[in-house]
Amino acid sequence: MKKEIVEDLIMNLKDAGCDEELITQCIKKYNNDDLKMLIKSLQCHRCCLLDKLHEEQKKIDCLDYLIYSLKKKMEEE
Repeated sequence: MKKEIVEDLIMNLKDAGCDEELITQCIKKYNNDDLKMLIKSLQCHRCCLLDKLHEEQKKIDCLDYLIYSLKKKMEEE
């Protein structure tokens, strides 16, 4: 049963974009029943992903503004 849970955990971590090092650390924490630290590691990874998302959103916002400005200029001509 625990093996199935570990396999599911690995699959979920890979799907979440975790690298092999983080996956290994998480599995060790899970196997040592250190769920508090496992959750802390996952929350940290989540924050990193969220920061990247915000950075990409800023780039999209810049492109949206550029597209808007160019369309507005086209209409004025």
